[in-house]
Amino acid sequence: MMTQKFIQVGLVILISSSFLYGCGDNQSKNTQSIKKIKRFKQAVILKGLVTDDKGRVKQGELKATNAKNKVIATTTIQANGYYNVDIPATTALPILLTVSLPMKKGKNKALIAAIVYTSMTKFDINPLSTKIANKAKALGGYTHNNMMIAAESMVAMPDDNKTTRGFRGDPTKQYGGWH
Repeated sequence: MMTQKFIQVGLVILISSSFLYGCGDNQSKNTQSIKKIKRFKQAVILKGLVTDDKGRVKQGELKATNAKNKVIATTTIQANGYYNVDIPATTALPILLTVSLPMKKGKNKALIAAIVYTSMTKFDINPLSTKIANKAKALGGYTHNNMMIAAESMVAMPDDNKTTRGFRGDPTKQYGGWH
């Protein structure tokens, strides 16, 4: 009888340890699946056009900052509204490009673009890029998914195409179609 209880306890311990061992495997796999921080492999020049509601911004300072708001680089906006800013190699994303505009009515206005892709180097900075960046931040941060959701939410659909289901008419002819 004592031997039988000993065997039962041993089996319980063996089964329990196999479950615990399995949990440990999943935990190590989850740790490995954490996304790697994206970085520019080499120094790059980010460039683009800065516009506001009235057109090209012809003066101002552009700051490139990291996620901790540390300044990476600065430059001035050219008279034609364009900018070029040098980003050092190994700079981690996301990067915020912020253009401080002259004060209007006691308010300091800024235009923003959030950089989350290493494959692109041209970024126009304007009220729309600012809305997208602000929306992505409100969604939880400057990630690919949040930037996509924010950008999609800024697209306007013509009112005559809206219904409670989303659109009306032949879907193959809506927005370019697929045939």
